[in-house]
Amino acid sequence: METTSSTPSSVTPPWDVFPQKMLDSIDIAVLVLYFVFVLAVGLWSMWKTQRSTVRGYFLAGGQMVWWPVGASLFASNVGSGHFIGLAGSGAASGIAATAYEWNGMFCVLVLAWLFLPIYIAAGVTTMPEYLRKRFGGKRIQMFLAILYLFIYIFTKISVDMYAGALFIQQALHWDLYIAVAGLLAITAVYTVAGGLAAVIYTDALQTLIMLVGAVTLMVFSFIEVGGLEGLQTKYFDAIPSTRKENSSCGLPREDAFHIFRDPVSSDLPWPGVLVGMTIPSLWYWCTDQVIVQRSLAAKNLSHAKGGSLMTSYLKILPLFMMVMPGMISRILFPDLVACADAEVCQKICGNPSGCSDIAYPKLVIELLPVGLRGLMMAVMIAALMSSLTSIFNSASTIFTMDLWKHFRPRCSEWELMIVGRVFVLLLTVISILWIPLVQAGQGGQLFIYIQSISSYLQPPVAMVFILGCFWKRANEKGAFWGLVVGLLLGIVRLVLDFIYPEPQCGETDLRPGVVKYMHYLYFSMVLATISTLTTLVVSMLTEPPSEEMISRLTWFTRGDLPVKKDLAVSPSPDAAKGVCEAERPALQIDISIASENSSNDNKCTTNSKGNSKVMTTFLWLCGMERKQDNAENAAPTKPEPLPVASLEEKPLVKHVLNINLLLCVCAGIFLWAYFA
Repeated sequence: METTSSTPSSVTPPWDVFPQKMLDSIDIAVLVLYFVFVLAVGLWSMWKTQRSTVRGYFLAGGQMVWWPVGASLFASNVGSGHFIGLAGSGAASGIAATAYEWNGMFCVLVLAWLFLPIYIAAGVTTMPEYLRKRFGGKRIQMFLAILYLFIYIFTKISVDMYAGALFIQQALHWDLYIAVAGLLAITAVYTVAGGLAAVIYTDALQTLIMLVGAVTLMVFSFIEVGGLEGLQTKYFDAIPSTRKENSSCGLPREDAFHIFRDPVSSDLPWPGVLVGMTIPSLWYWCTDQVIVQRSLAAKNLSHAKGGSLMTSYLKILPLFMMVMPGMISRILFPDLVACADAEVCQKICGNPSGCSDIAYPKLVIELLPVGLRGLMMAVMIAALMSSLTSIFNSASTIFTMDLWKHFRPRCSEWELMIVGRVFVLLLTVISILWIPLVQAGQGGQLFIYIQSISSYLQPPVAMVFILGCFWKRANEKGAFWGLVVGLLLGIVRLVLDFIYPEPQCGETDLRPGVVKYMHYLYFSMVLATISTLTTLVVSMLTEPPSEEMISRLTWFTRGDLPVKKDLAVSPSPDAAKGVCEAERPALQIDISIASENSSNDNKCTTNSKGNSKVMTTFLWLCGMERKQDNAENAAPTKPEPLPVASLEEKPLVKHVLNINLLLCVCAGIFLWAYFA
């Protein structure tokens, strides 16, 4: 039986949850100011950095200090999907989704203290490249490069696009596709032109804007409900007026304020949270190109560790900045945010499975005064743009360095730069085409959609990296079959999930047992175990890896002296000429700049004489017009290939970092214990 008496008054036609509160002129001024700022920082960093070499474009020349690295790690991680998704999960089921954030607190430290020394010693630009060096052969590198691009487009780009779009559509009443295309155009400008340095510096600005805006909204929303005590008492009364009687639909969860929940019947079972969640989290923080590339851009290991610590401290905030405001939104607007009737939800936000995703935008539009509303719009756009630019840059790095160089091993550096930039443009188009598919996606809870896909595709990759880094006996055949078996199982489960979606509240559950009873976090644990066993067994049954596949490529051998063979490559300019040979360490590509560019420059100069000034400007924009500089810079780049120096740390700095590590870990454990 339904009580539909209150429906007409509380529900207006689609999207009018936001009764035409158009932005005031002050808000628009704030937004415009924001865009001007971002473009200014983007252009300044383009001007300042060397972006005409592969290392300069894809690794920011390895010259970043700790604070832009930390800010960029945070901004790349926290996209608009986080604001919408975490607040939505908070509104729907309480604080449990915070576990993902606080899990990341530890994993980002594992990256800096355990994984980065290995990557730096190995001298790699991309993660698939590390696996190629560690295991030999090309198939793992190809396989992973394609998988990474697939994961980026499936989970990251599409979800951030949808979340950002949702916000723009509701608050500004703009046409969705025009708005997204406009944002992407701005984003693409400095990503294409400036490379990683531009992305990192703009990320630092976006982080500042996100923190200021989100904390402001948090203060307003806590004042509105009467602080934390008010939230804890009122949350359980936030029940929509229209719901099915005699059912639990629309009722807040009793365990809303616990992170650890029932291991069998809950939405996030605690063993899954502790183990099953850590595996995809390790994949993300320790082996994902987007994250590792930022850390590799740091000046040295100490700066990379400092950046990771900064990110780890910042990861404490999402519970208070995003999850709790989502819960407050449910208290203030229970009929809209917590709607429990499929027809009503369809009318409110166009999604029959629930409207928890509107929690955050609703709060922004209703609570904030003029001016601050514009700031919050800027925050959402900042979140969207910072995570998109990061993904674009990293995806183009993988495509260029792993796939393109495989098909064209003798390509020039000039060609790599062009390909990297064109690929970014291609990704922007793909992103726009993705929106309708994601809109049809998972049960109104955006954040959970990303996490469940992660749990099916990432564990095998994570386990292969962990075994490669910390077990010398792992070999190519073991790693390959571990990946293949794990991913096949993951894809089967992914397909089952799409064929049998979760039933809406009150409907009977007709899904097969493996989908119905096996939570995706438990599946993640099973998947990781199967992949690990496959890799172990196959590695032990086949021949051990050769010495050069272990030297400087595992935790125990990271301090080995560089193999003589590598050093022999560097002095010969003929060997380097225009060859992007995969067998050389990535950092050695730079040695070829002088010779490559001299050959390229002849071509380019003849071309540009015939060409107009338009072409010259275009080339400058793309950072390709620094021929003279390159000739001068050729000499100093010679010593660069030896990445040994960057592993050394000053004793004092090292102690300060280690003390901070202890503090950060203790803070994390305290938070887990307090909210468990």
